[in-house]
Amino acid sequence: MADAPIMKKRRLRPIVAWRAMQDLFADPEDTAHVFHILRALSSSRQFTKLFNRVMAEPDGRRLLEENTSLIATLSDRDALHALPAGTLGNTYARFMDAEQITADGLEDASKSDDNYFYDERAERLANRLRDMHDLWHVSTGYGRDFVGEDALLAFTYAQTRSLGVGFIALLAYLRFWREGWKHPLPTIRQGYRRGRAAAFLPAVEWEAMLELPLDEVREKLGLGEPPDYVPLTAENMDDVVGAPA
Repeated sequence: MADAPIMKKRRLRPIVAWRAMQDLFADPEDTAHVFHILRALSSSRQFTKLFNRVMAEPDGRRLLEENTSLIATLSDRDALHALPAGTLGNTYARFMDAEQITADGLEDASKSDDNYFYDERAERLANRLRDMHDLWHVSTGYGRDFVGEDALLAFTYAQTRSLGVGFIALLAYLRFWREGWKHPLPTIRQGYRRGRAAAFLPAVEWEAMLELPLDEVREKLGLGEPPDYVPLTAENMDDVVGAPA
């Protein structure tokens, strides 16, 4: 007997994704556009493969079956600040402070009336993937600037094979290339290669990593050294060396 489906089949909506991508380019700070793209390009087959891979990992299965809440842990900013300097948890807390964002910010941006999971464990995986995003920023060393975000998306695509994530990463890469921004391109390609080489992060028990030194986390997960690249933001675009004429 075939395994029961974990989510409803969804029709890909490339036109909706394209329009949401234009909105995202116009307003990169509005994260809701990202989730519109992800939902429009959500593939039940791809997510089922990812879910099965996580469930094949002992820690991954346990996390999904025990219904652990990563966002609850990450929202306790006082506890994270109390961790020793240099640990993943303390560095994450300072990163969130510096960026003026909260752990539940992505949760708010991702809210939808859609309910298309049959299996609660699959929904937990989708939520954990969302909540891991800023931990991946800190662990990989990619910032929230334009280059860092796209490099992390390329990394994430290599890890998850999400069509929506790959779509955003590719179009952002092509936009850099088309507009003459050549220096970000190697960093984004490196992001994809790092994602291929790293441990399988969706199955990692991040709660157990927070008290470890960040260097140790990077070594354990095969992330290598943080990248050396020139961040690109709306504020410094005219001053970056190699900017289009």
